Amino acid sequence: MHFRLLIITLLLSLFSQPLFAAAVEKYLPENHTYDQSVIKPEAVLGFGLGERHIRHDQLVQYMEALANASNKAVLTDIGRTTEMRKQVLLTLSHPDNIAKLPELLARQDMGKKPEDPLVVWLGYSVHGDEITGSNAALVIAYHLAASQEKSVADILKNTVIVLEPSINPDGMDRFVNWVNTYRGTTANPDPNHIEHHQQWRTGRTNHFGFDLNRDWLLLSQKESRNRLAYFHQYQPHVLGDFHEMGANSSYFFQPGIPSRTHPLTPKKTTELTQLLATFHAKALDKEDRLYYSQESFDDFYYGKGSTYPDINGGIGILFEQASSRGFQQDSINGLLTFEYGIKNHVLTSLSTIQGAWENSDKFKKYRKNFHEESEDLIKKEKFNGYLITEAKDSHRLNIFLEKLTAHQINVLPLTEDFRYDGTLYKKGQSFYVPLAQKQYRVIQALFNQGTDFPDNTFYDVSGWTMPLAMDINFIQVGRTWGLRLAKNSWQPAEKNDISIDKNAYAYAFEWHHFLAPKLLNQLLANGVKAKVATKTFSSVIAGKTKNFATGTIVVPAGIQTNQQWRDLLALSANENSLPIFNIDTGLTINGVDVGSGSIKPVNPIKVLLIGGKGSSQYEAAEILYYLDDTLNIPVTIVERNRLSRVDLASYSHIIMVDGNYADINKNVTSKIQSWVKKGGVIFGQKRAAQWLAKVELLKADFVEKEHINGLFDSESLTYQDKEKLSARKRIAGAIFDTKLDTSHPLAYGYTDSQLPVFRNSTLIMESVESPFITVAEYTSTPLMSGYTDQNLINKIANSPAIVAHNQGRGRVIATSDVFAFRGYWFGSAKVLANSLFFAKAFSASAN
Repeated sequence: MHFRLLIITLLLSLFSQPLFAAAVEKYLPENHTYDQSVIKPEAVLGFGLGERHIRHDQLVQYMEALANASNKAVLTDIGRTTEMRKQVLLTLSHPDNIAKLPELLARQDMGKKPEDPLVVWLGYSVHGDEITGSNAALVIAYHLAASQEKSVADILKNTVIVLEPSINPDGMDRFVNWVNTYRGTTANPDPNHIEHHQQWRTGRTNHFGFDLNRDWLLLSQKESRNRLAYFHQYQPHVLGDFHEMGANSSYFFQPGIPSRTHPLTPKKTTELTQLLATFHAKALDKEDRLYYSQESFDDFYYGKGSTYPDINGGIGILFEQASSRGFQQDSINGLLTFEYGIKNHVLTSLSTIQGAWENSDKFKKYRKNFHEESEDLIKKEKFNGYLITEAKDSHRLNIFLEKLTAHQINVLPLTEDFRYDGTLYKKGQSFYVPLAQKQYRVIQALFNQGTDFPDNTFYDVSGWTMPLAMDINFIQVGRTWGLRLAKNSWQPAEKNDISIDKNAYAYAFEWHHFLAPKLLNQLLANGVKAKVATKTFSSVIAGKTKNFATGTIVVPAGIQTNQQWRDLLALSANENSLPIFNIDTGLTINGVDVGSGSIKPVNPIKVLLIGGKGSSQYEAAEILYYLDDTLNIPVTIVERNRLSRVDLASYSHIIMVDGNYADINKNVTSKIQSWVKKGGVIFGQKRAAQWLAKVELLKADFVEKEHINGLFDSESLTYQDKEKLSARKRIAGAIFDTKLDTSHPLAYGYTDSQLPVFRNSTLIMESVESPFITVAEYTSTPLMSGYTDQNLINKIANSPAIVAHNQGRGRVIATSDVFAFRGYWFGSAKVLANSLFFAKAFSASAN
C-alpha cells in the first residue's frame, strides 16, 4: 500500500513539472550539432527555459554573455526605459558581416547593393506579459550563435538577423514579478488562480501604462524613440512581431484578412506574407500544432510592429500564441503550458528566417520595386506636398517636427514668407514637406485624412492624422512657384537664454505655449504667487505695445513672500524655454490694469486620479503621462476601493477616466458629491462623465444605447451580416471636428475655434438647454479622419463635446472624448491643464 502511494505521488509530481526538459536543445531541431563552448541559457540563468519566468536583467545577462563569447553576435545598447532598464538589440550573422556591421549601418542606402545582406528583425514581447516571446529569443540567440550545421552557416553568410529580445522591459518585469510571486511550487492550471490575473497596471504596458505596440508611428514613448533610429539603420526586409492572445485560442500568423489592409500598403505585401505563411504552416504541421492564418486582426493602423515596416519597404508579420499567462492553464484545447508557447514562437522564428532566406531575392526585389512604385504614386498625386505652420507655440511645433524627422522625413524650412490661397506662411514658423522623397508613404500615413474604406471593420483605430492630433495647421500645396526653401532638412535650434529685469513691477507669460502649465505649476508649488488675466490688456514692453490675451499669467512683485521668487521665475522660464515679459507699471495702456479684479489669483493644485480595476488603465496612463511626465504635476492615484479611507479635503481636483463605476457605493458617492459642492473640481471622461450625470453632479443627458441601435436597420440582414453590423455600430477610433468657445477660461491658450478631438466610443451627450456651459460642440459635418457610420455622424453632429458648470461652490467638467489619447494628442490635452488651473475662473449655472 505504501509503495502504491509512493508511485502515485511520484506520478503527480511528474505531471506537475514542465512538459519539456530544461535543456535549450529541447526547443530546437533534433539531430543538430552545436558548439559546446557556446554558453547555454540555463548555465547563466541557473534554471532551464520554461521552468520559471525570466526577469529582464537575466535576459540581458545571457545576451551579454553570448555576445562576449561569440564572433557571430554583437549586443547593442539602444537606450534606457523610464525605470532605467536597458533596451538591447542582439545582431547575429556570419563573423565577416559582424566585422563590417558598423560600415553597413553607416550607409543610408543599406540594402541597395545586390551583395548587401538580407535583414530579418525579430521583436519579442512588446506586451510585457506576453512573455513567451522573450524566452523564445534566448533559444534563437543560442541556436544561431552555437549551431555548427551548414544550413545555418549558409543563412548567416547572407543574412543579418536582429533580435529585440524584450521590447518592453518595464512591463516584462512587472508581469514576471507578479507571476513569480503568486505561482506555487506545484503548478496550478486553474484559470481563476491569481497567477493568471494581474493587478490594474498590467505587464502589458510600459512604465506609464502605454501599449508600446501602438506607438511605432506616434513615438510618444522613449522606448519607441530609442528603437526607431536603429530600425532605420538596419532597414529590415522582414520583421516578425511576437505576441500572445487568449488561452482558448491556438496560434495565429498573418496574412490575416486581406481586405483589412491599409490602402497605402502594396498588394505584394500580402503575397509575400502568404509565401512566408507556408513556411510557418510547415513548421507547425510537422509537430501537429493548431494554428490559423486568414482571419482576425488587421493590417490597417501603421503604429504597430507588424504594420510599420509595410510603409518602409519591408514586410511586417504578426504572430499570436495562446497564452498560459502564468506557468500553465487549462484551455478548451487541453492543458496549455508556458513551454508549449515558447516552442511555438521558436518554430515560427526559425520559419521566418528560413523563408526569408530562401526567398531573399524576392524580398530584395520587393524593396527596390517598393520605392520605384512610390515614385510613380508621387507623380500621380494632385499636389506636391504639405505646408505646415504654427505661429504661437514653438514647443508643440518642434515636437511635431522631431517626430517627422525621426521617421526620416525631410522637412524644409521656409527662407522667405510665402502667400498661398490668401494665407501668409511666415519663415521661422512654417515648413514644407515635399511628397517627392523616399518616405512618401510614411508622410501620407501621418497626414492622410481618409474617411472611406473598402472594409469598415477595424481591430484598432481608423484615424490618427498627426497634425490634427497636435493641432498643427497644415494644407496640401498644389504649386511651389515662389516657395523659397532651405537646402537642408530642419534641425532643432539651440535654446536662447532668458533673462528678466530684477526690478520689474510684474512679469507675464503667455498661455498659448504648450509648457506654460508646467512653468505655472513650478511657480505655485514653490510659493510664487501668480494670477490669470480673464480680460485682455496691453502694456509697453521694451518700448513697444504688447497685447496680452486672456489666459496670460501675471506674476506681480507686490504680493510675493518667497525671497527667491525672481530667481525661481528665471530658472523655470529657461528650463521651459518660455519668454517672460517685464512689466514696468501696473497701469496698462489698454484693457484691465494689473491690479484689476479681472486678473484673478491662481491657486496651487493637488490632483487625485481614481484608478484601480474597472478604470481604463490606458486613459489613466495618458493623463498621467501628460500631467506627470510632460508638465511635472504630481498625480495621486487612488484605487476606488480605497476612496472611503481617503480625506478628499486635501485635494483640489479629482480626475475620472473611462470605466465602469457602478460599484462605487453610496457612501463614497455622497463623499464625492459633498466634496464637489464644497469647492472641489471634478473632471470626467467618457463613461466617467456618464456616471457623474447619473449621480446628479453633471447636468447632462446621454443618448441611450437603445436609441443608437435604433439608428440601424437590421430587418433584412442575415446571420452573415452580424459582424458587419457590429462594425457599423462601433467607433474604433476617429477624429472629429469641434467648435471651441475661445472666450471660455477652459479654452485659454487656443488661438482659433477649431479643435480636433479623438473619439473611440458611441457615448454621445444630448444638447443642453442651459447657456454658457457648452465649452465645445461638434460641427455639423464633424468627421475629419477615420471611419464612422453616417448614422452615428448625424447623431454626433452639433452635440456637446465639452460641458462645464458650477456645482455648489465646485465645478464639474465632462467630455465624451479622449483628451490625451496615446500621448501624442497635444491639441485637446491643453483642456486638461486649463481644467486644473482655470476651473474657478468661470462661473456657469446649469439650472
